[in-house]
Amino acid sequence: MTEFSTDDAADLWSVAERMADAARAAILPHFRSVGLAADNKLAGGFDPVTVADRAAETAMRDVLAQLRPEDGILGEEHGTVAGTSGLTWVLDPIDGTRSFISGTPTWGVLIALSDETGPVLGMIDQPYVGERFMGGLGRCDWTGPGRSGPLGTKSTTRLSDAILFSTFPEIGTPEQRRAFERVTPKVKLTRYGCDCYAYALLAAGQIDLVIEAGLNAYDVQAPIAVIEAAGGVVTQWDGSPAHDGGTTLAAATPDLHAAAMALLNG
Repeated sequence: MTEFSTDDAADLWSVAERMADAARAAILPHFRSVGLAADNKLAGGFDPVTVADRAAETAMRDVLAQLRPEDGILGEEHGTVAGTSGLTWVLDPIDGTRSFISGTPTWGVLIALSDETGPVLGMIDQPYVGERFMGGLGRCDWTGPGRSGPLGTKSTTRLSDAILFSTFPEIGTPEQRRAFERVTPKVKLTRYGCDCYAYALLAAGQIDLVIEAGLNAYDVQAPIAVIEAAGGVVTQWDGSPAHDGGTTLAAATPDLHAAAMALLNG
């Protein structure tokens, strides 16, 4: 794993916040605007992208070109740029574009920094609400309108006490759906539709589990860094690393993670 000095970490967090600010400025003029168009990237399904997605990623890449030109970039909308530093910024300009075009404020900007081992820094930013959740390289905190504080996951260990979130009720493949349905009867409450905001709520100690499938690296690397900094556990359903995407099981505690994983693989 790459070694970072205190000054290195401060510089990298400054860059991440500059990118988040740039993305906010690019996105907010389009949110809840009349006549916002969405192109569909998925034949046989619906995976929308808007001018706001593309503009936000361009704005973040412009910050990197100025401040960190030696780093690589993996972005959802504009592809991959190889770097020379051994570090890669992983960007999702709007995670939850379906929510964005529906006018709900549960989408967010995802920014992660990864080395060869996975994400070392992550940010989940919600421009409209004005909340920012940050974890890694010495940080584990959030800021919001008039409030701020440390992040920390709950101490829940039993599924019967857990609140579970997932973006889609029809999660993944039919087989994955059946696995998910082995967990839902065991938890206290199941809710849907929060996209990346669910991971932020887990890191903030509001919920206990997030279970999803069909993710890409840019969907999950920032949440992994934030949740792990807050004391939680994030893996694929089989317990392997989740930073390349696929399935995701995020839990507030190791015991809760183990209990959910046993059912998913039962």
